[in-house]
Amino acid sequence: MGLLEKACETYDAHRHLIGVPDATREPLAPISHMIQKAQLEITLDANGAFLAAEAVVSAKDALRDETKTIIPATESSAGRTSGICSHPLCDNLTYLAPNGGEAYKAYVEQLTDWAASPYTHPKVRAVLNYVCQGTILEDLSRAKRIELDESGNFPEKHKKDLVRWRVVNTGERDACWEDPSLFQAFIDYYRSVQVGEPKDFCMISGQLSRCTGNHPKGVVPASNGAKLISANDSSGFTYRGRFTESRQAATIGYEASQKAHSALRWVVANQGVALGGRTFVCWNPKGNPVPNPAKNPMRPKHAQEKLATPTEYREQLANALKGWREALPDFENVIIAAFDAATTGRLSITYYNELRASDFLDRLADWQLHCCWENNQFGYQSPSIRQIVTCAYGVQRGNFLEVDDRVMREQVQRLMHCVIDRAAIGQDLVRMLAQRASTPQAYDKNNWTKILFTACAVIKAYREKQKGETWKMAYEFDRKDRSYQFGGLLAVLEKVERDTYDASEDREPNAIRMQTVFSERPMYAARIINDRLLPYFARLRPASRTYYKQLIGTIMATIDAYDTTELNRRLEDSYLMGYYLMRKELYTSKKGYGEDEKNERSGQ
Repeated sequence: MGLLEKACETYDAHRHLIGVPDATREPLAPISHMIQKAQLEITLDANGAFLAAEAVVSAKDALRDETKTIIPATESSAGRTSGICSHPLCDNLTYLAPNGGEAYKAYVEQLTDWAASPYTHPKVRAVLNYVCQGTILEDLSRAKRIELDESGNFPEKHKKDLVRWRVVNTGERDACWEDPSLFQAFIDYYRSVQVGEPKDFCMISGQLSRCTGNHPKGVVPASNGAKLISANDSSGFTYRGRFTESRQAATIGYEASQKAHSALRWVVANQGVALGGRTFVCWNPKGNPVPNPAKNPMRPKHAQEKLATPTEYREQLANALKGWREALPDFENVIIAAFDAATTGRLSITYYNELRASDFLDRLADWQLHCCWENNQFGYQSPSIRQIVTCAYGVQRGNFLEVDDRVMREQVQRLMHCVIDRAAIGQDLVRMLAQRASTPQAYDKNNWTKILFTACAVIKAYREKQKGETWKMAYEFDRKDRSYQFGGLLAVLEKVERDTYDASEDREPNAIRMQTVFSERPMYAARIINDRLLPYFARLRPASRTYYKQLIGTIMATIDAYDTTELNRRLEDSYLMGYYLMRKELYTSKKGYGEDEKNERSGQ
């Protein structure tokens, strides 16, 4: 019950926002209400006379979907799937038009009962008067909002169009979905209908209240029909053989259920991140801002400058952490959850955790500190979780890497577990990234560059967190790591050939074409690449030729210290870091040998 309890806490902490329209966010629905998408809007006067009808369309550049409408709903209508069960005020044309038969009759009877109660409202009476006139189809047709067939009926495509009402001069707001007095009128009316029903112990609130077995759907808008709690297995495998009736599993009060589901939908709609069909959400019940682990939360949005050194990256990380701590006190709670619709009717919680804000922020910062690398012109960064999954499992289609939804959602959650719970990074993920970074010709240049950066960041995190190693962001000529030094050698062999290219030449050097073989049999591949470089060495200026030969000699001296039986053994993933750092060293060298060569050939 931890999730639902925290959701109720969230709802109570934001009572001032219940039903309040917001131009940028989905509103928090009152209890006994739900949010549905409306297709038609009808305006009436206080007596129920028709004034206008409009189609409800959300502008493309709107920050919030204007079709989303708060409507009153009973316990049964909120979860209706088939059969006749009308909403109390706003409903689709099947229930509002006289030719709806039993559906129309059920709607009128329910609205009449509300209008006749002590909790009636001027808007309710106006809508009832209008619907009883039975002219809704003709009015919509004249307003050119629907087209009727020869029999005067609406076509099948308009059958489920939801109509919302705007009644002028009848309350604080003309729009029924924004009038707090109307919200309260239905809440009071529905409570009066439930008076006298038996009470039981609510496992969320801890109080005696009227419990419900019919819970709302739509916590995740993308899986609108899926329910978080369901108990409709009363035949066949009755509650999967564990219980004889649903209340034996859990008893949840109606109002507690309404609060929890409304709050969950609210935080999911406004703060959730959907990846691969699974929705991840992270929030503080009191409403304090919380960074989302699925993004890059420790890099401020306004920070656009390139972080040229690891020190600058650590300083920005510390500043970002300080800013989050000021907005989110250490003693506050942070709730992290993931939702996935296993079927069209069932919504599962695939991940749930509660952390103190201090622990949560420390774990995010710790991940960002270890899983980072220099990203070429963008400076030092930490790849997002989504980017890690895309680079490890994506298939290149056109110019982009695409990942199957099933892979994306499982791997994102797996990495979230690494970030939030400090779980070990999977060796299979590291191997997959290293393998892909070792096959540059399988991807276009931009994608491979992204894969290489991501692979180095994850390998660094894996080796520092799991193996306790320490890695610098500059090439170490004295590092006792055979694979690392071979990676540096590969970068030098690549640079030698590139320095002889014309400015318009974009073919890949021998070192890149043989990188896959190099990673499997380094000494064998290095000899072949070196032999093929002889004519390129001849084209270099003497100073450049001497520099590169000395550099190769320095690296080989370190490599030769290893047993000759190990030299041709498959390289470990650390070779990619040596390769990357040596390339950086060569392309940012103050001596600029490569640039001198290009300038000499171009006559500059």
